[in-house]
Amino acid sequence: MKRYAMVIDLLRCVGCNACTLACKQENHTPPGVSYNVVIPQEEGKYPNLKRLFIPRPCMQCDQPPCVKVCPVRATWKRDDGIVVIDYEKCIGCRYCMAACPYGARYFDFGDNYTEKGNEFERAPSPEYGQNRVREKGRSPIGNVRKCHFCLHRIVKGEEPACVQTCMARARHFGDLGDPESNVSRLVKDRRAFRLRQELGTEPSVYYLK
Repeated sequence: MKRYAMVIDLLRCVGCNACTLACKQENHTPPGVSYNVVIPQEEGKYPNLKRLFIPRPCMQCDQPPCVKVCPVRATWKRDDGIVVIDYEKCIGCRYCMAACPYGARYFDFGDNYTEKGNEFERAPSPEYGQNRVREKGRSPIGNVRKCHFCLHRIVKGEEPACVQTCMARARHFGDLGDPESNVSRLVKDRRAFRLRQELGTEPSVYYLK
C-alpha cells in the first residue's frame, strides 16, 4: 500500500519562497490562505549564528488530530496517508484549525487580491480534481482549506507543485511504503526528524539537517 511522504532538506533550502508561490499559483488560493509557508529560524548565539529556513506544508499526519474533532466528518485520512477535506461537507466551524498543532489549516473568508477578482482568481482551481470556480456563497468560500500534496497532480503521475518548483532541490516526494524509494532512503540514511514528534501525530513530512 502506498504511503506518500515528503522529505525536506534544510541544508539545501535557501528560503526563496518559490514553493509558496508555486503552491498559490497551482491551487489558486486567496489572500490569507497559503498551504506552503517558509519559516526562518536562527540557531546559536552571536557571532556563531546559523540561519535555517523551515518549509511547512500540511504534515499529513498518520494520527491527525484535525480528523478527530470534525463534527461532520468533512476531513479524513486516505489510505495513501493524505488528509483531505470535503468542501461540500465542511460547515466552517474551524475546530480542525484549533486542533492542528502545526497551524497548517486556513479559513477562506472570501477575500480577493483585487476588488472584483482578476483572471487568476476567476480561473477554476484544480484541487481534488474538482475544478471549482471560487464564487461568493459557494465552496470553498466559508470552508477550511489546506495542503493536500497536490493530489490532483499525484493521480496524473506528477509531483506536487512545490517539489517540482524547488530550484535548490530541497524537496523530495514519494512512497514511504516502498523501501527502495528516494524518500525511504533519505529518511533512513540521513536520520530524518519530524516536527513535534512528542505529540504522537506521526507526521508524513520529514526534515534533514
